[in-house]
Amino acid sequence: MKAAEVMTTEVVTIRGSATVDQAVKLMREKKLRALIVERRHDEDAYGMVTETDIVYNITAYGIDPKQVRVCDIMTKPCIVVNPDLQVEYVARLFAKTGIRRAPVIADKLLGIISITDILRKSNFVEQPKALTLQEKIEKAIAQARSICAEKGATSGDCATAWDIVEELQAEASHQQAKKLDKTAFEEYCEEYPEAAEARMYEV
Repeated sequence: MKAAEVMTTEVVTIRGSATVDQAVKLMREKKLRALIVERRHDEDAYGMVTETDIVYNITAYGIDPKQVRVCDIMTKPCIVVNPDLQVEYVARLFAKTGIRRAPVIADKLLGIISITDILRKSNFVEQPKALTLQEKIEKAIAQARSICAEKGATSGDCATAWDIVEELQAEASHQQAKKLDKTAFEEYCEEYPEAAEARMYEV
């Protein structure tokens, strides 16, 4: 699933010049944990102000929220997500940066995606990416062996088929943050050593 499929499209924005108390009222009214801060012009970046920003910077110090502007405590530029980004990569981005939500942008603001959206709306329980990838890898290996049996271990078609397998295995390895001991092609080369020698080819 892609970010666009699980994001929340009803995004509430606020001006950077608004006071923090206005932001709090808006968050309470809309029952939100974050607001997107509007751009001042088309070349400007979006910002974000969250409940954490308010509590850590205002509440914790007893500061009057009517005296502070949103632009003084917001994060800008904020990390943004492409609507076509796969959900597992959004989750990984959140994990590595420690953020909980990000605006979804493609030329313009389309929505906002949060860890709650990922948890409640994505299909990671029904279709874990690792299992889906493993199925693709197994099919690609079977297809590569079939092509190589038909066209020969030293053919360009055989090498191309193994390229597909290795790309899938590299993706799975990256996803699991674990290096493979041996690729499927290396195992194939143990059976057909001539395949490795013919790996340099032109398509």
